[in-house]
Amino acid sequence: MSDADERERRAWTYLAGVAEPPSAAVIALVDAIGPVDAADAIASRSVPRGHSAVLGATEPRYATDTVDADLATCDRLGVRLLTPADDDWPAWPLSALDRATTAARGGRPLALWVRGPAPLGALGDAAVALVGSRAATSYGEYVAGRFASGLAAQGRAVVSGGAYGIDGAAHRGSLAAGGLTVAVLACGIDRAYPSGHARLLEEIGVRGLVISEYPPGTTAAKHRFLTRNRLVAALSGATIVVEAGRRSGATNTAAWATRLGRPLGAVPGSITSATSVGTHAMIADGQATLVADVDAVASLVAPDGEDPRGPAPMRSTDGLPRDQFRVIEAIPAHDGVSIDEIAFSAGLRSDAVRRALAGLDVAGLVDEDRGLWRLRR
Repeated sequence: MSDADERERRAWTYLAGVAEPPSAAVIALVDAIGPVDAADAIASRSVPRGHSAVLGATEPRYATDTVDADLATCDRLGVRLLTPADDDWPAWPLSALDRATTAARGGRPLALWVRGPAPLGALGDAAVALVGSRAATSYGEYVAGRFASGLAAQGRAVVSGGAYGIDGAAHRGSLAAGGLTVAVLACGIDRAYPSGHARLLEEIGVRGLVISEYPPGTTAAKHRFLTRNRLVAALSGATIVVEAGRRSGATNTAAWATRLGRPLGAVPGSITSATSVGTHAMIADGQATLVADVDAVASLVAPDGEDPRGPAPMRSTDGLPRDQFRVIEAIPAHDGVSIDEIAFSAGLRSDAVRRALAGLDVAGLVDEDRGLWRLRR
């Protein structure tokens, strides 16, 4: 590694721990002047004009140098720090977090600590998030495991949070079928949380991916779980809630999926089960599509006309979620159309059209001008 590469590596490591993620102020500074100069500016407290917010964001940690310790942890555990400068950085999935409507609640991560052999950037829209209650029923765990193994058989990655209940069942189902599963942590990459899943997380780190935006040594906390949930939704082409109460972390992840314009599915359960109250509400409100088998799950991330059990031929709209595909097909080649016109042509509700357009806008496929939507040239 050249001196310049080593200096940049150390700068990214410092920046990844200098503020509580996600820090829009730090990201803006790095985007403006690069990681090395940004790290120097923060450490010396001499930031460029227009970036004074970074001083407040980094005040509690800027003088604490954990770079050597963090790099030693990476080397010991086989962890790599993935940054936007790396080819494996999942730029397109995370770009949705930069929209003004989502950035205020949590923008893209500055960097990601990653353990495991799989390329994170290759997940694409084929990945599916399976989330749900920690206090899951046996029915919920069975469904999560069955869906995960079925998705694995179709070559689709399963993303979840590594928790007890639905998360654990989803990870195990994918691993049992020889699939790729991704655990997104709300603590440092060196922490096994929950401790009862230490062996499971170790196996995921060997065969799949364990990722975190928090530096080594960071403990789990409630606000970090809520922050983590946006990454689960962003890294997935669709999110499926298997079981959830009225208010739970899973419903928070579902809200992020909707906010990001990603398809959302929910599994029906017993009308007497408290762990299905949330999923029933999502279905009744039209927020989520009812899914009852793995092909229904796969269809949420497969454009109409594509067999959800296998890859489609390459085309310009390859990889688009189902609703986005229907929306872009409903927009004429040369004319602008309103949301109501798109909804009528695509056979979708207006709120589903709005979510799909938000995702297509981020992907650079459509433009809006005075209420009319056009294909981007």
